[in-house]
Parts: sequence; C-alpha cells; structure tokens
Amino acid sequence: MTETLKLIYDKLSEKKAEDIKIIDISEISVMADHFIIASGNNVNQLHAMTDFVEEELAKAGFEPKSVEGYNNANWILMDYRDFIIHIFDKESREFYDLERIWKGGKIVEI
Repeated sequence: MTETLKLIYDKLSEKKAEDIKIIDISEISVMADHFIIASGNNVNQLHAMTDFVEEELAKAGFEPKSVEGYNNANWILMDYRDFIIHIFDKESREFYDLERIWKGGKIVEI
C-alpha cells in the first residue's frame, strides 16, 4: 500500500496539488484504510489532478469504485475501496475540515 500512496502523492504533486495529507483511518473506520486529501486553486486544476491520478492508477491496475463531484469540482471524491482520494478547492476543504473530523487517524509521511 505504501507504494500506491506514494504514487498518488507524487501524481498529485506533479499537478501542483497543495497541502497533501494522507491519513491512516484503518483502525477507526471500516470505510477504507486511507484518506488522501489535497487542494487545488481552480476547477481546471482540480479536474487535471483527478484525471491524471485516475489515469496513473489505472496503469497500475486500480479502477475506482466511484468518482463523485467531478462536475461541481469543489470536492471530488475518488473511491478506490481501500483508499479514498479527496480533492478540494480551498474553501470547501476549510469548510468540511476532514483532517479535524478524522483526527483519530494517523498521519502518514511520504
């Protein structure tokens, strides 16, 4: 899983994602093992980040269970079962504050 998390982190970084956080929620939730949270500055950047990560994960053999919020692009959720990627605009990230909600999880350093 560490290699996959690093791949996601690297691909988000390549598209200039800001404040990328990986939270291990495996001990506090059955929903997934990890949340990956990142921010972008505008709709085009959020779409580019989403498309690029989805493309690169497909090359690595991962297909999403679902992708939600792409059209509105203020919070795009990419569910890959074991990990869920949250791509936010800055305002929505601050409003939903997933880091606070899931503070019981462990921050994963890449």
